[in-house]
Amino acid sequence: MEVISATSNPKIKSFIALITKRKERKEQGLFVLEGLRLCMDAYRCGYPVKELFVTKTALEKNLEEIESLIAISEKSYEITDSICEKMSDTKNPQGVFCVVSFLDKRECSNKIDNIGKYILLENVQDPANLGAISRTAEALGITGLIVSGGCDVYSPKALRASMGALLRLPVIVTENVTETIQLAKRNGMKVFASTPDSSATSIKEVNFNGGVVTVIGNEANGVTEETMNCCDEKITIRMTGKAESLNAGAAASIIMWEMVTPLDGKS
Repeated sequence: MEVISATSNPKIKSFIALITKRKERKEQGLFVLEGLRLCMDAYRCGYPVKELFVTKTALEKNLEEIESLIAISEKSYEITDSICEKMSDTKNPQGVFCVVSFLDKRECSNKIDNIGKYILLENVQDPANLGAISRTAEALGITGLIVSGGCDVYSPKALRASMGALLRLPVIVTENVTETIQLAKRNGMKVFASTPDSSATSIKEVNFNGGVVTVIGNEANGVTEETMNCCDEKITIRMTGKAESLNAGAAASIIMWEMVTPLDGKS
């Protein structure tokens, strides 16, 4: 492997730009991963690994796994500990980094399984929320995520918070949420909009059987009025305390649990 020892190296500058700039990721069709676990997840999920950067210490500690990454990477580089710290977006870097090509996550009608259960995230801004929701979705057996606006699904913070779920779980990115909802409805799916409005139907009373899409809105503003009007029904989580609403990630977790737990006596 070629050794890189200067932070001024163009490869290092390009890597850092991919960490910090969404525009850079979109224009190049590339994103970055930090840590052995996430890099191995990308490898196992079939993402094309363009570049691999590892420290000597990391290589010696995880020789077998890193050798498998080297074998499928187009280019591999050994980096110094000081460069590792410059590249890292975490407090305790492991010394393993990848530059990975996008898989096609653009809107595509044939990606939506009309008997599946999906969470649609509309303008969710916090990468920690996006990551946590995807992690819970995978754990509970949700079919996939549909993402419209908000946080970049290739954000390093979102990917890290997801513990790799954003790499493993089907994710559809759409620029037109109302068209996507109308498509789902034409295919026989039920579409629900979550809201803190107490007049909405309690999730405990909702029939989530069959193909379902449930919309979770922006952390501050909720589901937009236009999107709300496209949905079949408004649903809410009844609360007994003084809080007016839940964090988007917490609300999504409760709703997803109900989505995969059919209502007794309904089909």
